[in-house]
Amino acid sequence: MNRYQEKTLNITRRRFNTAAFGLASIAVAPKIAFADDKWPSKPIRVIVPFAPGGANDLLGRAAAEGIAKSLGVSVIVENKPGAGAVIGTDYVARAEPDGYTFLISAAGVISNSMIRKVHYKDSDLVPVAMVGLAPSVVVAPANSPYNNLKEFVEGSKKGSGLHFSTAGTGSTPHFVEGILTTNYGAKLDLVPYKSGGESVSAVIGGQVDATSEASIVVLPMVKGGKLKALACTWSERIKAYPELSTAAEQGFPDIKIAHWAGVHAPKGVPDAILDRVAAGVDAAMKDPVNVKRFTEQGIEPVGGTRADFVKFCDEERARLGAVVKATGMHQDD
Repeated sequence: MNRYQEKTLNITRRRFNTAAFGLASIAVAPKIAFADDKWPSKPIRVIVPFAPGGANDLLGRAAAEGIAKSLGVSVIVENKPGAGAVIGTDYVARAEPDGYTFLISAAGVISNSMIRKVHYKDSDLVPVAMVGLAPSVVVAPANSPYNNLKEFVEGSKKGSGLHFSTAGTGSTPHFVEGILTTNYGAKLDLVPYKSGGESVSAVIGGQVDATSEASIVVLPMVKGGKLKALACTWSERIKAYPELSTAAEQGFPDIKIAHWAGVHAPKGVPDAILDRVAAGVDAAMKDPVNVKRFTEQGIEPVGGTRADFVKFCDEERARLGAVVKATGMHQDD
């Protein structure tokens, strides 16, 4: 190779390396700009893994409104119910972590992987924001001889026991039943139904002796004389029904269960995006219109920071995991 050919080859190499570096910069730049400047550039989808009309759907839509208002972008709510919220949860867990798909989560996002075979791992989803919670209420038929949870538990220990309906394996009433039997010696026969609505209907019809369901679902029936409320299973009394004492006040401190709704995202979404979504949810839950609307229905709006919700989920994971281990709760229950 002569001197001229060598010089030409070196120039070609320098040009190639410069071009390659430029292409690499172009490939990386959109990701940086996407996270900091261009997001969101299209509508965001919020997946509700439950049917329309329930507490989680209502809270999810309020959260979506808050996100849309805060970010100035359309937010589309899609209901993907089925398999105890597994179908919708799995869909989000597999979604691209691009900040355009979020999940309206519930306790099942934590407990489902403990008690049944699912395709996703708990770690595939990250907590973003707490939306709110509907304290669970233990209810019995209107003509039940039991006036509170203490009387109900004592009554179950006599004879062959009592029947307690649930909305399926791993549902909130299933956990209430598990704690009552394991920690307090209640004699309860589990009667699983496909949904909370069917479970409550069985109580109203007298097919079972009690169940536990979200305040927003059962309080209208309690006030209408179709059900009798025995206890609130949250740590505080329900603002919309303050005369109902908590399970802890009646001597059952281990019972702290609520139907909560939060926002989760696929693992890998940039922190900057998660923080902006959390801020939108927090603003929505502090809106006086939402506070009044939810409180009157027995729902407690929460909001807060991402760190607050991460802590809540960690505590729920430890608490629910202990119940699963103690009761041997599994998919075939």
